[in-house]
Amino acid sequence: MTTMLGLELAGRRVLVVGGGPVAARRVQGLLTDAAHVVVVAPAVCETLRDQHRWGLVEWHAREVAETDLDDVWLVHTATGDRGADAAVAGWARDRRVFCVAAGDAAQGSARTPATTRSGDVLVGVVSNGPPDPARTAVVRDGLAERVRDVVDEHLREGRVDLRARRTVDEGRVVLVGGGPGDLGLLTIAGRRALAVADVVVVDRLGPVEVLDELAPGVEVIDVGKTPGHHPVPQHEIGRILVEQAQRGRVVVRLKGGDPFVYGRGGEEVLACREAGVPVEVIPGVSSALAVPAAAGIPLTHRGTVGAVHVMNGHDGWSQAGLVGLRDASCTVVVLMGVAVLADLVGRALEFGAAPSTPVAIVESGTTGAQRVTRAPLGEIVRVAGRVGVQAPAVIVLGDVAAPGLLDASPALGPEHDTMTT
Repeated sequence: MTTMLGLELAGRRVLVVGGGPVAARRVQGLLTDAAHVVVVAPAVCETLRDQHRWGLVEWHAREVAETDLDDVWLVHTATGDRGADAAVAGWARDRRVFCVAAGDAAQGSARTPATTRSGDVLVGVVSNGPPDPARTAVVRDGLAERVRDVVDEHLREGRVDLRARRTVDEGRVVLVGGGPGDLGLLTIAGRRALAVADVVVVDRLGPVEVLDELAPGVEVIDVGKTPGHHPVPQHEIGRILVEQAQRGRVVVRLKGGDPFVYGRGGEEVLACREAGVPVEVIPGVSSALAVPAAAGIPLTHRGTVGAVHVMNGHDGWSQAGLVGLRDASCTVVVLMGVAVLADLVGRALEFGAAPSTPVAIVESGTTGAQRVTRAPLGEIVRVAGRVGVQAPAVIVLGDVAAPGLLDASPALGPEHDTMTT
């Protein structure tokens, strides 16, 4: 009976005997596992020669000797000479070192499974009985073909509970950009991160429905903010991330949009680094780009405009934004601008922006509640008040916001168009 084991080879000496394409494939897999690879062969193929030249492998240009097995953890023999492979396998057996014999698997004491990898999870197929590598590969490929959709949905997209079951000494934080709201716009990398999370610290925006897919026992901490109401201040969010990670937990900070586009992700990264907590960032689809697109509004359009300026409404107008708006030289996208819409419009008009400048406000973009309201700059405050525009919303100012620019572009949900009234 064959038992499948996972071997930790990082930094450990592994001997590969042979210098042809088969040996090169084995070496590539070992390098992926960060093994210290030693190749013994009178000549090697170009791939192995390059790896030796780059310092990735240690190569001894001669025939193999029994002493080459000193201090090695694993042996792969792929000389193409069945007698030579059998001799190496015998030396390994005498020394109680596991050996994979590529030419005749029965000669070896270990086998390499046909594998497929997803993140840090490796799925392998191996014969339980007489070695048959070709059959194993066919079975793997057949299974992969038949269950491709299941694998993509559950393993590659992180829909399997991948959390570690053993306590680790060092936790970590992963900032995940969840996108503007539609669950389909959460990246596969983001889903994978959620699949290994012990704790999810979540905003009110973004794909909150993904929380229903979390495995039982995953702790969810809601730190969501609404306009004018911030029950968990930013410094407290940083403290929560650090504290949870210091308990040896994998902490996912699920944020709407992209963490580094007005998401205060930089502050959270600094909080972790100052506390010595490992932190990584998984980018997300920014609402500044995705929401206008979902409403059929191209932020750039050949022959219309070729630049985009993104701003936070609460920070007020920048000089670049005002100049671009006045000269119609760029599209201006405003995030978090509904509450200060009147002030923004007043300032733009004072600076010289044309009252006829097209404006579109897209509420709850990419979701089933999406709604688009359009009006000229001089009328948008009145129209937005009349229809009851509410956050979250993205405001687009410029010629691309005019109706009819892309007649074939669909817009989700109802649309209030007063551009011609």
